[in-house]
Amino acid sequence: MSTAVSTASPSTGSAKSTSGPRRRRLGSTGIVYLALVGILVISAGLVAAQGGNFFSQGNLFYLLSQTSLLGFVAIGQTFVILCKSLDLSVGYVVAWSSLVAATTMAGDPSRIWLGVVAALAVAAGVGLVNGLVISKLRVNSFIATLGVGLIIKGYLDTQYKGPSGEIPKAFQGFGYTRIGPVPISVIVLAVVMVLGVVLLNRTRSGYHMFAVGGNIDVARLSGIRTDRSIILAHVLCSLCAGVAGLLIAARFGTGNALVYTYGYDLNSIAAVVLGGTLLMGGRGSIMGTIAGVLILASLDTVFNVLDVSPFFKDVLRGAIIIAAVAMYARRQIDPASSRARFRALAQSVRPGGARDGQAPPGSSSASAPSTSSGKEATR
Repeated sequence: MSTAVSTASPSTGSAKSTSGPRRRRLGSTGIVYLALVGILVISAGLVAAQGGNFFSQGNLFYLLSQTSLLGFVAIGQTFVILCKSLDLSVGYVVAWSSLVAATTMAGDPSRIWLGVVAALAVAAGVGLVNGLVISKLRVNSFIATLGVGLIIKGYLDTQYKGPSGEIPKAFQGFGYTRIGPVPISVIVLAVVMVLGVVLLNRTRSGYHMFAVGGNIDVARLSGIRTDRSIILAHVLCSLCAGVAGLLIAARFGTGNALVYTYGYDLNSIAAVVLGGTLLMGGRGSIMGTIAGVLILASLDTVFNVLDVSPFFKDVLRGAIIIAAVAMYARRQIDPASSRARFRALAQSVRPGGARDGQAPPGSSSASAPSTSSGKEATR
């Protein structure tokens, strides 16, 4: 028996020594922030070659203004994509919220809070309808949210022929007031971002969203009420779109039904995917989404400074988004990384439940040393 122990111990030590510490791969969030830094450096160089300053106060204000508007919608879109869902009605929610806020406030400063509550209530109601149709009626999220969006579009086109309502001067500061080059809306966006990060990473509801997006059947069998997670995600998404509608109304001074033509639905999805969140759900982060929004805003800023044609601007944006998604997909199916994970798993867990070189009970490897020792004793 002592022989068996002495011969097994060197193999265990060698297995541990050969495995060694594994290198940590850079996550998708880290990659997208590196890409953001690279784009900022390249943009600054291109603008400097034309005799300008990319980081001037005016350019920074434009960049941050674009970031805040798309950022609210993209944060909400992150919640639903993490749940393996989608929301194509956000652009219509933004337009409707701006109209509700403007018509409710009607230029009266005393009605500001009433307008804010009414706009957010309408947005939350749309999200609730989306969530119920998807979770209870089992309608595909693409079809459900597109249908709800078209219903809202028909209502807006029928009831509002142009700008409507009036935003009081006191609330217009939400769209134009800034501290240095930083708009107030960016500060509000930072608060929403922090709340979203805490929700996803520190609460049970956030864990459930990741679980539902990873595998809804496993999540249901684990006792998670998947319907509630999907409904909550869509309500939060529409609420964020409602905040974006309030910001649009504050900047325009009125509500506008044509806001839904600005493409916030597809741009928000592009920002989320560019930030490393998987369209198949279960993996992603709000910090990555913000980086994706900053990349798109930086591209818009440098294109405007360099006076790039709109057609070429869309071509470049599309190429960058496709390249980023292709890179993420390659990392997911990288054969080298898959083999490395398999080797690590094989070293930690062996057939029969053995770990770290220990033979499973009743196996032939455990009985072989004792047989050989018995033969030696007979000799």
